[in-house]
Amino acid sequence: MPANLYALGAIALWVALASLGVSLKHVPPFLLTGVSLLVGSTLALPFVLRDRRQWRIPPATLALGVCGLFGYHFLLFIALRHAPAVEANLVNYLWPLFMVVLAPLFLRGVKLRAVHVGAALLGFAGAAIAILGAGGGGSAAGGWSWGYLPALGSAFIWASYSLLTQRVPAFPTAAIGLFGLVSGVLSLLCHWALEPAAVLSAQDWLLLAVMGLGPLGAAFFLWDKALKLGDARQIGILSYLTPLGSTALLMLVSGRALSWSIGLAAVMIIGAAVLGTRAR
Repeated sequence: MPANLYALGAIALWVALASLGVSLKHVPPFLLTGVSLLVGSTLALPFVLRDRRQWRIPPATLALGVCGLFGYHFLLFIALRHAPAVEANLVNYLWPLFMVVLAPLFLRGVKLRAVHVGAALLGFAGAAIAILGAGGGGSAAGGWSWGYLPALGSAFIWASYSLLTQRVPAFPTAAIGLFGLVSGVLSLLCHWALEPAAVLSAQDWLLLAVMGLGPLGAAFFLWDKALKLGDARQIGILSYLTPLGSTALLMLVSGRALSWSIGLAAVMIIGAAVLGTRAR
């Protein structure tokens, strides 16, 4: 149960990511990610200053962390540039399903039961209804776009990163700050190489700090703690609360009335979460 609470804490912070992103949509994505990750990495400093060994981790573990944090955002931003945003976001949210079905392949002693697969599929169906319903009938572009491939890649990277952190030698949760620091630097290098320069206002810096301390900071620490303590299959199913909450909050912030699709999605995702977390 504590693991699920940590996971729900991370999910609650990720729910705010889309709304913050809308407020910062004028900021180039790699600049936004780089600054936010650097801000988030500072959360580990009190632990590192107390014990520098917190960041003494094997190079392979650091590579895994950077691949997870930087690789996920890199591919997701490419997908959002080259595919319809609503559909690309939906493909990206295959990662909770990947977490469930790949758990037996990545983790020793974990078996996949039909109830886990059923709950994961029910959760994905609920996420699809929430995202496509919020996108509106006219926003779905239809057809194939090569941008769906990096969206699929981002989903696989986040799921595999989440699972593989349990396969590498044990590392302190404070090491997530090092993952964020290196990933933030790489993101800023991508901004310098690929994006136009931007001038940020005081409000932009404030929102970036909020994003860094929350969705791109504390959420990663909570997520790591949840995975260290809990069942990856159950946590993956719980993760479908993220697109539901994110879409609902975005609609409220933008002044749009909540639709029937959000209500139906809520029933499906909460049902999937209850079913999945009760399965053993």
